[in-house]
Amino acid sequence: MLLKGQKAPYFEGIDENGNVVKLSDFAGKKLVLYFYPKDSTPGCTAEACDLRDNYNRFIALGYNVLGVSRDSAASHQKFIAKYELPFHLIADTDLTILKAYEAWGEKKMYGKTTEGILRTTYVIDENGIIIDAIGKVDTKNHTNQILE
Repeated sequence: MLLKGQKAPYFEGIDENGNVVKLSDFAGKKLVLYFYPKDSTPGCTAEACDLRDNYNRFIALGYNVLGVSRDSAASHQKFIAKYELPFHLIADTDLTILKAYEAWGEKKMYGKTTEGILRTTYVIDENGIIIDAIGKVDTKNHTNQILE
């Protein structure tokens, strides 16, 4: 996991609408960058809906919210529409952003070791510095983890 105080790695990816989204788009703004395993799964839906339900709190505090998974842009469109998510999702199908942010690696599931997305959230300040890194995400209470 990347550490607090580190410069956030540059990224460039495609959102659900096919638009290019870059870290530099958020220069001078705070960003909650969250990595999650899969659209429309129980934990990922709970996390996205918690962020959605508290989105106005983030905006009021000057934060943008951006999600990243390896799902396709089409999958992201359906996920956003179904749960009325007010933020963009990046389709990192080639794992470039996931690996740059150390959100891809070995994990154990049901006693089996596999490679996959490590649910992680980074809070990045206006200067592109990581000011918080959350590796043990409480999907149903993630907003409070971020804003504490």
